[in-house]
Amino acid sequence: MDELDIPNFFLCPISLEIMKDPVILSTGITYDRMSIEKWIFSGKNDTCPVTKQKLGDAELTPNHTLRRLIQSWCTLNASYGVERIPTPRPPITKSQLMKLLNDSKSPKLQMECLRKLKLIVSENETNKRCMEDAGASEILASIITTCNIASSNANEDEFELSRPDDEALNILCHLQLSEKSLKSLNGEKGEFIESLMRLMQCDNYQSRTYSVILLKSILKVADPLQKTVLKRELFVELVQLLRDQISSKASKAALQLLINICAVGRNRIKAVEAGAVSVMIDFLCDHSSQKRVCEMVLVVLDQLCQCAEGRAELLNHGAGLAVVSKKILRVSQLASEKAVKILLSIAKFSATSPNVLQEMLHLGVVGKLCLVLQMDCGEKIKDRAAEILKLHARAWKNTSCLPTNLRTSYPS
Repeated sequence: MDELDIPNFFLCPISLEIMKDPVILSTGITYDRMSIEKWIFSGKNDTCPVTKQKLGDAELTPNHTLRRLIQSWCTLNASYGVERIPTPRPPITKSQLMKLLNDSKSPKLQMECLRKLKLIVSENETNKRCMEDAGASEILASIITTCNIASSNANEDEFELSRPDDEALNILCHLQLSEKSLKSLNGEKGEFIESLMRLMQCDNYQSRTYSVILLKSILKVADPLQKTVLKRELFVELVQLLRDQISSKASKAALQLLINICAVGRNRIKAVEAGAVSVMIDFLCDHSSQKRVCEMVLVVLDQLCQCAEGRAELLNHGAGLAVVSKKILRVSQLASEKAVKILLSIAKFSATSPNVLQEMLHLGVVGKLCLVLQMDCGEKIKDRAAEILKLHARAWKNTSCLPTNLRTSYPS
């Protein structure tokens, strides 16, 4: 390809790669469909990248003339190893889409329609937006809810061969819905959230993953009041999903969801009762090399340790204090900050017992906090470490368990 003189007008102005599906914006500039869709839809931009003009609409008109020129050029240069670009399939029309969506309501046509919709949504961003505008999210959510009711009233053997809810969930997750559509899915009574909770219990690992990813998106835009009435069963399912570790996507989505909903005080107790503290500690042990996972786990633990039940569970776990302190100065600034904050919660509210103080000393927690004061790790972390050490200076400062080289940094 280095020996070829590729005409500039064959290249997309955004990616500078040869265009496969050239389309024209309302500003008259031609782009490759995939690149401009990514710019408009995923990047949430409403201007033309070249002219900077505001786009009145995001309608993309195929540039058939340029596409034929590119295909002819590819054919002429086949001897250089250039493959001919296939003629792209045009985006689905609204009338075609409405027919498929209406037919999907019929039990006899449902699976066939869902498979076609699954293929359509995977083709391009324009199809996704067209499906959302046509109300596909409500229809797909209705299929999932209806199937959940049917499956709860049927024997597993009767229902396992045909699962339209798995297909509908797959499509719904890949639609990458807007905030408005996600809010409409939630509903007033939360039936759809319950349906997703049921799917989190199924044997299909892909559906379990998609369920938690969709739940994360829905609850991220939910009203604060809706988060206060979440059922305990949701926390049980999230903890079980983290225990099973079915995929890294599912685990990260579950952690992000817990961070979001545990910002609400009463949800922290529900999470603790579901066994979240123990799972978080196990995650810190098993995923010590994964920076982002460690950070998210420590954020969750910090939230849970803001209630007495969470602190008690951390102290009852044999590795709780040790594994939290071990993450200080080893993972990232955020991880160190959260780990020290967790220890501060313990020191302030749950370290009245001499046994707890001695455990923190023997596990090296006190030594680690003294080391923090000697390091360049941020004033906030140092202030919290100094506060912990001052709180229990009488029990720790002159003990023989504290290394001599660290005693000099002990705050007065």
